[in-house]
Amino acid sequence: MKIRVGFGYDVHKLGEDEELWIGGIKIDHIKGSIGHSDGDVLIHAICDALLGAANMRDIGYHFPDNDPSLKGIDSKILMKKTVELIEEKGFSIGNIDSTIALQTPKLKDHIPTMQKVLAETMSIDIEDIAIKATTTEKLGFVGTEDGIAAYATVLISKQ
Repeated sequence: MKIRVGFGYDVHKLGEDEELWIGGIKIDHIKGSIGHSDGDVLIHAICDALLGAANMRDIGYHFPDNDPSLKGIDSKILMKKTVELIEEKGFSIGNIDSTIALQTPKLKDHIPTMQKVLAETMSIDIEDIAIKATTTEKLGFVGTEDGIAAYATVLISKQ
């Protein structure tokens, strides 16, 4: 069995009058992510981690932000396609560990729903997806609420 680890990181600027999509769900807030797609920073970090673990470059390579057909796309579609790409190379997902950095709103009540949605999107067990949330104690672009960041580590394997 071949085992690989991947790491993903993504950031998005926050703006008023934008929707806030994190982990495949829409969260009501006064600011949302600015992006070519729906701006789901968590899904993008996980996709990058999966692609990196499979040595398949990054999310921007497969889903470029200058492709008009991807404008406003639901990031869950990108995630499904990413899982298909790594499966075509014979890999399956072992587990995902992720962290979202966001000053407000608090995410703890949303995490179980995010886990459910992501598990369904990737066709994996909900127990294989860890999602944590943190603030940056009002430091940096996250702390000033100018942006959001997400980190993801994945384990994939091939028989």
